[in-house]
Parts: sequence; structure tokens; C-alpha cells
Amino acid sequence: MNPLQTYQNLQTRRQFFGAAGLRLGGVALGWLMANGGARSRVFAADAPQRVHPGLPSLPHFAPKAKSIIYLHMNGAPSQIDLWDYKPQLKAHFDKDLPDSVRMSQRLSTMTSGQNRFPVAPSKFAFQQHGKCGRWVSELLPHTAGVVDELAVIKSVHTNAINHDPACTFVMTGNEIPGRPSIGSWLAYGLGSESNDLPAFVVFTPSFPSTGNGQALYHRLWGSGFLPTSYSGVALRGAGDPVLYLQNPPGVSTSDRRKMLDALNELNARSFTSYGDPEIQSRIAQYEMAFRMQASVPDLTDISKESDATREMYGKDVNRPGSFTHSALLARRLVERGVRVVQILHRGWDQHDNLPVALKNQCGDTDQAVGALIRDLKQRGLLDSTLVVWGGEFGRTVYSQGQLTAETYGRDHHPRNFCMWLAGAGIKGGMSYGETDDFSYNIVENPVHVNDLNATILHCLGIDHSRFTYKFQGLDLRLTGVEHAKVVQPLLT
Repeated sequence: MNPLQTYQNLQTRRQFFGAAGLRLGGVALGWLMANGGARSRVFAADAPQRVHPGLPSLPHFAPKAKSIIYLHMNGAPSQIDLWDYKPQLKAHFDKDLPDSVRMSQRLSTMTSGQNRFPVAPSKFAFQQHGKCGRWVSELLPHTAGVVDELAVIKSVHTNAINHDPACTFVMTGNEIPGRPSIGSWLAYGLGSESNDLPAFVVFTPSFPSTGNGQALYHRLWGSGFLPTSYSGVALRGAGDPVLYLQNPPGVSTSDRRKMLDALNELNARSFTSYGDPEIQSRIAQYEMAFRMQASVPDLTDISKESDATREMYGKDVNRPGSFTHSALLARRLVERGVRVVQILHRGWDQHDNLPVALKNQCGDTDQAVGALIRDLKQRGLLDSTLVVWGGEFGRTVYSQGQLTAETYGRDHHPRNFCMWLAGAGIKGGMSYGETDDFSYNIVENPVHVNDLNATILHCLGIDHSRFTYKFQGLDLRLTGVEHAKVVQPLLT
């Protein structure tokens, strides 16, 4: 016998509604007080409502970064040819990689059948740059100019050995599709300060014809099991940045507003009947699309940028769809309060002809990357913006296919690769982690992809272990179920 249940069963209809009114009133009052009070949060006419509110429990602590620009070099840049300087490899040219180094580790199917694994030293020169004296490849002269702002991690490692699962892993924390991307997690947890642009914006710029472009799937910026309103919005590089941005002939802005109001009313009725949260997402997306009709043309109009700024970014700055143009828009987006900007640049998969293809990829991106860091810094935005650069894994020290003094290729290598962080919350001018003489195994301070993501969340004021979403009975998080750590030495 349950006395409470018996009492509730014996209540009259009048008693139930009489008590319910008081209870609901108490709940409403508690909600208002928890959110800052009725006067300050609800009834103040001059208090603008955030279109992209974050969770009330976030951030967990004072963040160093308010926004993030994530530069993903899809295809896996060669750490040996860019950041992990190994001058002693010249003495090993065309010699077989010692078994004591490879240790029978798994290989991709593209090189597992090779009879030999000849060592291929980088043919590119390295020089020391900045006050920190960082060794940087000649392929990155502009990034080398801002090296004192960068924390280079030479010991990142991952689980996957093929592109699609590795890209899915670095962006979502899991090799299996269906999880939210890091940008969606941040849009969900922190919202955005911009009311006229999406919280999470994505660019997929063009790349040199010599690049081997892997497919990019929506899940790399998708919301997974989170509501679809937290998916990244991809801006196109040709034509209108967003399809159907302009009203059709004969339809004015006021006409569009009236149609949208009527559609929202119908959707609101459907939500009342069915309670499907995706209906609310649909209403929010329609409203954002309406706001973007005014905000996106202003965003993409770079004519008011100074000649010095455009010259700093490079010759492709006026070409929509280029990496350079996307980098400048990334700065303009965080300047307008957008939380997450992601640029996915393809073509970094160099299994052969690496010297030519890698040089072209760096030529397409290096100046804009250096300019982005300088531009953010001179505007005071680097103090509140975290910039991340890297791929999904690294490349092998041994050559795939034929090796000559002028050309070589490199296979996939998940055991170690280089990434860098810069900006808010990051110690510039430092290097973290170390690899062996062949850039094949980590010998000091390994950083798993989940550790990297935990560190990114930390910079934005989030404790990754407490940032969860219940799905299918589990409290899921970006950094997975295994232990992940924040890389404290990287932080200010």
C-alpha cells in the first residue's frame, strides 16, 4: 500500500486543479528566479533575447576563448615534411625502415604488400623561426612568421588508419557515424552571441588540382543525435552563399515575413499536438534563414576591408570558394559573435608525387593561415578566439611506391602526427611531445585525439567529463567513455 498514491486517487477533480495551480505557479516562479528574476530576464523591454541560447549550466568555469576557428586539412598533412624536423634521416635515404622501429604495426592495404619500406627523408629545407626557435619547413613561410603564437603538438595519435573513420573520429570523438561534431556540441552547449547568423558555420573551399581530394560527409559538421538546429551551416563558394537567399521576383521582405509567420503558427500547432522537438528546430531554422537574408550579404561583402588586409591574406582573397576568402570570412564571422567556424580544406592525401602536391597545398593555404592569426591579433580577437590546425592522422616515414631523390609518396600513419593550437588560453611559442628519430613512434607526452578535444573544450570553459547528452539510455560525451585528459602544459 502506498499512502501517497491512495491520497492522489481519492482526490476530487476540484482538489487536483486547486493544488495544481499553486504548484505550477511555484515552478514558474522558481524558473524565473533561477534565470535571473522576472524583472531582469522577462519583463525588461530592452533586454534582447538570444536566438542561440546555451545551456544554463554552461560554461562550467570562466572560459579563455569565446569562439573557435578549426582549420581541418583533410587528407593528412605530412608531419615529416612540415613540422617534425628529422635531419638525421638523410643518412637513411632508401634504407629499409628497421623492424625495431616498425614493430610489426598494422599498415594500410596500400603498402602492406610492399617488399620494402625504404626511408624517404623530407626533400624540403627547415629553418628556425621566431623567438621560440621553432623548426618549420620552407613550405610554410607565412605560418612560420607567427610561430610564436602557436603551440605545436608533435605527439597526437588516433585510432583509425583510413580517412573516413579517422576524420569522423577527430570531428566527433567516434569512428562510427551518428555522433555530433565538435562544432555541434559547442553550439548546443554554449549557443552564440550572434542573433543574425548561425552558431556554427562551415566552409569547404576548393583545392589545387594536384591534390587527392577525399569525400567530405555532412556528419563532419552534423548534429548527430542532437537536435538538427545545432548542425553546421555550410556556406557555398559559388553563387549565393546560401541557396534561395534572395526572395523570388515579386516577393517582398514583408511578404516573406507574413508567410513565415503563418508557417510558424502551423508548426506551433503541430508541436502542441505531437510534442516533436524537431518541429521547434524547424521553426528556429526558418527564422534564422529569414535573418540570414540580411546578414549574409553583409558578411560576404569584403569591399570595406582595407587594401592592406586583403593584401595580407593573398591574391585569392576576392575569389569566393577559395581557402583565402574563407579564412577572411572566418575572421568576420567570429567578429560578429559566431561561436564555431570550421574550414575543411581537401587534397592533403599524398600517396605519390608528394613534393609537388604538398607544395601546392601549402601554397594554397599558408599565406591565409598566417594572415588569419595576424588579423585576429591586431584586432584583439586572438585573445578570445581559439584557432586549431591539423588533419586526421600523419604520414609514414617510408615511401609508398617508387622512391627517388626527387619524388616519393607517404602512406597513412595514425601513430603520430602534428597539430597546433593558437589564441585564447594557449601558450604560444611552445612545442609539446616528441617522436623517435624516424617520426614513427611517440617517445614523450602522447596526446590522443580525445585529449585534444578535451583541451579544446577546456579553453571554452567546459569540463569535458561533465558535458554529456543522454541518448539511448547512455550519458554520451564528445571525448568518449575512456579516460581523456586536458593537456595542461599547453594552457596559460
